[in-house]
Amino acid sequence: MSTTKRRRPSNFQRAADGSMTLIEHIRELRKRLFRACLAIVAGAIGGYYVAEQVKDFITQPYCDLFLSKNPTGLCSFNLNSPLDQFMLTLKIALYVGLVISAPIWLYQLWAFIAPGLHKRERRYTYAFAVVATPLFAGGMALGNVLVNRSLSWFLGMSSEFTVTVNLTGYFDFVTSVMLLFGAAFEFPLIVLMLNFAGVVSAKRLLGWWRVAVFLMFVFAAVVTPTPDPFNMTILALCMAVLYFAAVGLAFINDKRRGRRSPYAGLKDDEASPIEPVSPVDAPTWGAPPDYDERR
Repeated sequence: MSTTKRRRPSNFQRAADGSMTLIEHIRELRKRLFRACLAIVAGAIGGYYVAEQVKDFITQPYCDLFLSKNPTGLCSFNLNSPLDQFMLTLKIALYVGLVISAPIWLYQLWAFIAPGLHKRERRYTYAFAVVATPLFAGGMALGNVLVNRSLSWFLGMSSEFTVTVNLTGYFDFVTSVMLLFGAAFEFPLIVLMLNFAGVVSAKRLLGWWRVAVFLMFVFAAVVTPTPDPFNMTILALCMAVLYFAAVGLAFINDKRRGRRSPYAGLKDDEASPIEPVSPVDAPTWGAPPDYDERR
């Protein structure tokens, strides 16, 4: 008799082969969410100690512009409530905690979804996750630059009044623009994912370029903080470049997929050749026996 013990299948294997029950799936989801929340709380505790540095980084453009106009003055913000500064510190700590703990809670999310994907789909997801991170960071950096450029236009509209900016409103304005710019840079990646999933072909994506560019300019006009055409054009052109790069990768993917297809080289609008078939002779049957012989 063999003394070796069979390994019990892991939860990942049981979820992949469909042997887990609905209750076990719910328990697995609860466990993953609990771990993700613990990671976010731990990251927020660490982010609380660097919240002041983050707040100084966000408010630095406004203070530089304010001190350039009033060298002897003091950069100050307006607060509507005594709790505003503390609540803003907690908000910054939460944002920093989400960023710091992103590898943990993203892994927990991935560990719950991955058993339902094929092996090839998992590889694609890894590649898209690697590309999505620098794209989002690049979009946020561009949003920060455009916000800094727009402050001089907003605050220089009138020199008759002394402008005192609300601290919470200023922080929400800057972070919302940075997040929108980061999300805008993910649009070409979503287009590429639809192509890899077989939903849309590269030829059709290229045919939609006029509509896509128009929608990019409309989106840029909505999310850019200033009404001038320069910031809008910068964002729209960046999105257009990324879109056409995604279309180029989609063409490469379609070409690779076409080589593997058993119908490669055949066109949809042409009939397949039919080889001539030699005629088949009619079967010959013997003469029926006489009645007397059958008796």
